[in-house]
Amino acid sequence: MISTHRLIHSWMIAAWVTACLTIALFAQSTEAPRNDLPQPYRTTRNWGQLPPGVKWAAVTAVEPAPDGTIYVIHRCFANSCAGRREAPILKYDANGKLLASWGAGMFIFPHGATVDRDGNLWVTDARGENGKGHQVFKFSADGRVLMTLGKAGVSGSGPDLFDQPTDVVVSPSGDIFVTDSHRNGKNNRVVRFTKDGKYVREWGKKGSGRGELSEPHTIAMDSRGRLFVGDRENNRIQIFDQEGVFLDEWRQFGRPSGIYITRDDTIYVADSESGPDTGAHELPGIKKGIRIGSAKDGRVTAFIEDSESTAPDHSGAEGVGVDAQGNVYGAVVRRQMLERHVRK
Repeated sequence: MISTHRLIHSWMIAAWVTACLTIALFAQSTEAPRNDLPQPYRTTRNWGQLPPGVKWAAVTAVEPAPDGTIYVIHRCFANSCAGRREAPILKYDANGKLLASWGAGMFIFPHGATVDRDGNLWVTDARGENGKGHQVFKFSADGRVLMTLGKAGVSGSGPDLFDQPTDVVVSPSGDIFVTDSHRNGKNNRVVRFTKDGKYVREWGKKGSGRGELSEPHTIAMDSRGRLFVGDRENNRIQIFDQEGVFLDEWRQFGRPSGIYITRDDTIYVADSESGPDTGAHELPGIKKGIRIGSAKDGRVTAFIEDSESTAPDHSGAEGVGVDAQGNVYGAVVRRQMLERHVRK
């Protein structure tokens, strides 16, 4: 028979181990982002064939699909698709050959995107004017519109309207999660819909407390179904379950503009805005680039430094995607280019 003393001793050891692990995880999640991590990639710029007569505009999203193709979203000409004829959605093979393009005349300010498990592409439009914008579109792999969320050109709150929706992610079961409101937007929330587009719930409001948001700019999901929301103006990632329950916050990845999580739970976070504070609460002294680590424990292991990492302008990649070979793609808005980072 085990003595009471030995049982108490075992419980004390178990409690001590649990406390140490909790402290370690808390320390990891609250530490400042680093500029001195390894950079194990070489970079090429302006990867991908463009349609005749088209130049890269502001590139906002890169989304590899299950079949190996890659979708790139750009803003037609300079930084807007308003009144433009260029197609903002470009579909490539793994070698950068252009396979298809579509979406001309549909968007004002294409922003975030995702590809679901069935290979459908989802794209948000984060501005509105002249009866277009403030919507989320679902496309088939050949460019057919399968679903729209929101009302064209109408900004608002509630279950059927958005104000500048920034990004979207789809769960394995088909539930849809949209981050809603760009800078100075009305809503600062995450909205959940069923796979059929029916409103389920929402959470978040303007603020800096737990569960509060200020410019939720990007969203991704890990293998456990947790939602990673890039709370950009608060310089943190907030982690929620699918009911909107706050789980954790991470600051070690910098100021998140884009998040991509691979099947093995490697997380890639694009920081396009850190550096001098321009009045939007940026992180002084932190370099722009893509930080790479683990979505399981928050450890950061690598950093792809941007070519203008200390420039005052918001110059780094905003969107980030990773293909099946591990190549990392950066969607660069201000410099209007697509970057491809290959392991050395």
